Amino acid sequence: MPLFDCISLSEKHAVVFDIGTRFTKFGFAGEPSPRCIIPSEVKCAESGKIRPIHSYKNESDLYALLVDFIHLLYFKHALVSPKDRRVVIVESLLCPTIFRDTLAKVLFRHFEVSSILYVPSHLVSLSTLGISTGLIIDIGYQEAILIPVYEGVPVLSSWQAQPLAALAVHRRLKDDLVEYYKNIEKESGEKHEGNKISDNIVDLPDSVIEDIRVRGCFVTNRERAQRFALADKTDLSDKTDSSDKIKDVPDLVYRIGGKRIITIPGKIRESCHEVFFEYDNDYLSLPNMILDAIISCSVDMRKPLAANIVLTGGTSMTHGLKYRLLQELKHLINTERYKEKFKFDTFKFHKMITKENYGSWLGGAIFGATDVMMVRSLTKEAYLGFKCVPDWSSLIHNRSNKEKSQQQHTL
Repeated sequence: MPLFDCISLSEKHAVVFDIGTRFTKFGFAGEPSPRCIIPSEVKCAESGKIRPIHSYKNESDLYALLVDFIHLLYFKHALVSPKDRRVVIVESLLCPTIFRDTLAKVLFRHFEVSSILYVPSHLVSLSTLGISTGLIIDIGYQEAILIPVYEGVPVLSSWQAQPLAALAVHRRLKDDLVEYYKNIEKESGEKHEGNKISDNIVDLPDSVIEDIRVRGCFVTNRERAQRFALADKTDLSDKTDSSDKIKDVPDLVYRIGGKRIITIPGKIRESCHEVFFEYDNDYLSLPNMILDAIISCSVDMRKPLAANIVLTGGTSMTHGLKYRLLQELKHLINTERYKEKFKFDTFKFHKMITKENYGSWLGGAIFGATDVMMVRSLTKEAYLGFKCVPDWSSLIHNRSNKEKSQQQHTL
């Protein structure tokens, strides 16, 4: 039977986990979308407070958090028994070892699942597009991780990662709002209606700032960004000549809790994502990550990678991001830093067949519906023999089958 033939219909569909820093996608293999997308957090039994899964203190703390969280997924959102289903874990190649080992321990020892298939998120994202070569950029909550994949093989020597994601935009948006209302107070010289808002803007819940960012903010084009930067230096916006003035986008009136109302200026709405494109002395920006990753690959890989750029992750759904990235890339390749290294000027972005926030989950669901599930899964018996999860970065697992069988016999 071919490797990618579908599994038997009598086999129960595997469950697919994609546990992100901010949100978790959970569903069944073979389905086009996850059954639920919920925050990666759980109510602590001891303190009664809501805690993110990735805020663990040690291994035992992480174990307790994962037990409660996975129990919630199985028995509230899926309503299936863990023992009856195989498991597919969609994870990043840079996932901490303590997290993947503890997750396997929870699934095998507490929930007694039969097998687990670990699939790399960047690689399986390409399966949703039917291609084997691409430059995958996962822009999530904490960081943006870029890994080139050439003919189905991740080029780990060219990976890039920077804290340019939703959290950076979140902080910029909050800081800009605080500064905006403080300036209103100074200009009024008296107690202004926005005074109470400025006093409490720092205490706004993260969920409110996130909602403002997702629903009201966007990425502006490069021309407007350059004009805003020039206006801040030369006070261009105060000139009387209407041809030189920058027309702001409309302000956003946002209601909090049905009582409080705050105004989000149009300039803040389109400038908070500039954190992705600001350069420092080390040229650490999102467009530079793409170009540096392409340069670090061999010459024959560069053009195919540049023509197959794939954006995944929730933050990549921001309006205007792809267009702005394309503008920045075409501008940067003409600068002194990259002019001699690029012999082409074509960059193409793929359009995902699904929403970018669960593109990696869909790739895992595709693999979970094939015979790869049977061939490559880590069974419970093998896990109890090794007492750990085989890891590509550990030399103890990169040995011949004979040596592995001898080790299992010794154990």
